Amino acid sequence: MMERIAAPVHAAAGPEDLTARQDSTVAIIAFVALAAALVVLFPFPPVLDYANHYARIWLLSGGIGEPPFPEIYAIDWNRTFTNVGIDLLAAWIGPLVGADRLARALLFLAIVLPPLGAISLHRTLFGGRHYWQIAMLSLGWCATMIGGFINFQIGLGMALFFACADLRLQRRNFALLFAWRFAAALVLTVMHIFSLGFYMAVVCGLEFSWRFDILRSKAGLMRLVGRLALAIGACALPPLALYLRTTALPNAGGDGLGLVWNDGLVPIVMNLLSAITTYVPVVDVLLVLPLILICTRAARAGDIRMHAGLAVAACGLLLLSCAAPLHVLGTGWISWRFPVMAALVAMAMVCPFANLPGRQALLLALVVNLAVFGRTGWIGWNWWLAQKDAAAVETVLKKVPAGAAVLPLGHEPETAGGFAHSSRHFAWGLDTFRHLPTLAVPFSHAFVPTLFTAKGKQPLTVLPPWSEIAVPEGNLVSVGVLSCPEMMQVYKAYAPYLSDWRSRFDFILVANADIPDRYVGVLMPAGLTLVEDAGFAKLYAIDKAGEPLSVPAGCVAAL
Repeated sequence: MMERIAAPVHAAAGPEDLTARQDSTVAIIAFVALAAALVVLFPFPPVLDYANHYARIWLLSGGIGEPPFPEIYAIDWNRTFTNVGIDLLAAWIGPLVGADRLARALLFLAIVLPPLGAISLHRTLFGGRHYWQIAMLSLGWCATMIGGFINFQIGLGMALFFACADLRLQRRNFALLFAWRFAAALVLTVMHIFSLGFYMAVVCGLEFSWRFDILRSKAGLMRLVGRLALAIGACALPPLALYLRTTALPNAGGDGLGLVWNDGLVPIVMNLLSAITTYVPVVDVLLVLPLILICTRAARAGDIRMHAGLAVAACGLLLLSCAAPLHVLGTGWISWRFPVMAALVAMAMVCPFANLPGRQALLLALVVNLAVFGRTGWIGWNWWLAQKDAAAVETVLKKVPAGAAVLPLGHEPETAGGFAHSSRHFAWGLDTFRHLPTLAVPFSHAFVPTLFTAKGKQPLTVLPPWSEIAVPEGNLVSVGVLSCPEMMQVYKAYAPYLSDWRSRFDFILVANADIPDRYVGVLMPAGLTLVEDAGFAKLYAIDKAGEPLSVPAGCVAAL
């Protein structure tokens, strides 16, 4: 059975002995309040998938019943058994609280639940409110958060909180523990399948014990194997049962597994850094470096405690971070999921500098707070910069009539990212604005072909004939595709709705329009009328009759 280590007890706390007074509560409350303020102040932050999730939440909260959507979309809960946590909440709670409040609340939970879950696990393991728990708040900001993986992020936090309850139940009746794990696994499977995998890794680590003493005897090793098998069995039953009755899996009907790997040392290192990277990786590394130095210094000083079982779990997650594919089964950024899991477990499994005297403890608190709130301020600055872009999209959407079909395109810059426009990109040049055009669904009651409707991942489906110009997941395509026949042939495989775009769509919404496109600059085909220019976003009306295609010089060379 797992051994507990109690918090240090001191006979008296003098001016230089404030060890027992470490208290992270104020900083944690301040971080939660600041995260809530950011979500309230910035309705559409530069979080990649958020706008697309927002549009789907609006439909599931009752918008699907408003014209013209009954003829465009339908809800089929048999399409998937996982990754539907926020969809279920939208259907159950959305009509009561409103789609906007619910979407913001879910974004808030995606930020705060993972670090709060790690803090809860740390307090359960080590006791006390150590300053190191403040450091865990930094993991509220990572590539999967900025990517808008809301189900995944919320699932990580739920898994950690469930693991805390699991730890308390390990000393009780086995049947109760099995039933708890089965119920937790069912909830986590529905939320996101990766959150279930994370829960299983943490539970197995907690079963392993504090130290490696259990491996010193054959009987102890056999008991461990038995407990791990039972834990895995209880957690595996719900997804297996749901899998056997599902009618669709991700990438159903696609070509094979669609495997894409991180092939090479540099991509693997970049993938590992996704646990901390947001808009400019250099800034994130600099602000996280002090937290790493705290652990290394504590290890050298011998003032660090560690849970051996969770260390094994963290190492396993780290290996998966290096070995997992980047894309598979129509799902992107698979390998991004494991580094943040490993980081959460790694921070929860150690307790550095728990026995510092007063002044040194206060210095530790100062360093940790500067690192965490420095990162949060950095995020807030980027969110503030990006608001004018979201506002520009809202401005042009006011000109779109209900029932119209909007073709989303973008200007692709020569180089993505950079400090000057960091709020438009995160991690390594990935844009944050590609899904802003999907706001045409709730704001204009218009159709956009790139709303998330993937089988195996979303319960929303597109009805014919609209399904002929829709894709389950899509990115912004360069406006150059309209003028370059060669580009059109390349992109039609990924965006078939581009075929006969003049007759199929009523408007073109161009995002990132204040930066020249790398292929055609600011050139647009003939037969388009500029309806609204809001800087970042432009709206063009399409002349259905069309005019002869004019291929700009250098178009083919750009490919």
